[in-house]
Amino acid sequence: QLQLVESGGGLVQPGGSLRLSCAASGFTLEDYAIGWFRQAPGKEREGVQCISKKGSTNFADSVKGRFTISRDNALNTVYLQMVSLKPEDTAIYYCAASVSPDQNYYCSVSADLYDYWGQGTQVTVSS
Repeated sequence: QLQLVESGGGLVQPGGSLRLSCAASGFTLEDYAIGWFRQAPGKEREGVQCISKKGSTNFADSVKGRFTISRDNALNTVYLQMVSLKPEDTAIYYCAASVSPDQNYYCSVSADLYDYWGQGTQVTVSS
């Protein structure tokens, strides 16, 4: 059974950092494009950053220069390193896997392209 499990969320002050993890079971993450998404209360789900099967990345303008996605194939885990966090980054963060061959070389942060989703982890940025 394919499963994604996020962890690493929590409460952090503005300007702080967090690293989210997305661990996979039942499949090998490096065979898929992986995306991070977030959803704040009352708002639509937003694509944050993604990494293609071949390792190229893409990101939303709102997190440019602050968030970094990476993949550890040995641990079958994808990470989202977040620095300089702002209150508007508060949301539930989800990771997702895409089987689309269109995302082998270049990935998109469009949620429609992703097939398997984790349950999410809460990130709260507040003083």
